[in-house]
Amino acid sequence: MSEVKISAETRTEFGKGAARRIRRDSKVPGVLYGHGADPLHLTLPGHDLLLALRTPNVLIALDIDGKTNELAIPKAVQRDAIKGFLEHVDLLLVKRGEKVTVEIPVHTEGELAAGGNLLEHVLNTLPVETEATHIPESVTVSVEGLEAGASILAKDITLPKGTTLAVEEDAVVLQVLAAQAEEAPEGGAAEGEEVAEA
Repeated sequence: MSEVKISAETRTEFGKGAARRIRRDSKVPGVLYGHGADPLHLTLPGHDLLLALRTPNVLIALDIDGKTNELAIPKAVQRDAIKGFLEHVDLLLVKRGEKVTVEIPVHTEGELAAGGNLLEHVLNTLPVETEATHIPESVTVSVEGLEAGASILAKDITLPKGTTLAVEEDAVVLQVLAAQAEEAPEGGAAEGEEVAEA
């Protein structure tokens, strides 16, 4: 798990006008929460933060005003819907050795059995509990040779040491759907056509 150092400044100005001024300076307003402490309002360097957030659940070592060092993970990130730039970030304060609940991306490898079947990601991310300083970047699941009707449950996924599921063991993560027939059955309309006419 990667740890990225970012310098941050505390801020005392709030509201939309202040946030716009911060973003004009290529910075991002943020809030640091956690451990029962009062929320700490911060200004973070936009480019450094953008690079850090390319890694899911990145561990951020914050140097606040050159006086305080804190560890945090991103909790919520707001981006501009059109341009994609960062508008605001919520950070969760963590301590080394502390367990946190996060969602890690699920990647697949391998080919399904022949037949044009489709792989559905029921869960794109897997909720897990893990040590804050050792959050896995992702999990990879083999779908090699799976037939239509097959599914992979949360309990079927091998997790790194020290990481446990934070979702029901029987939760479906991936399932293989049968290829849809393109021709309508003889003597009747296709199911989609019946729905359209109803």
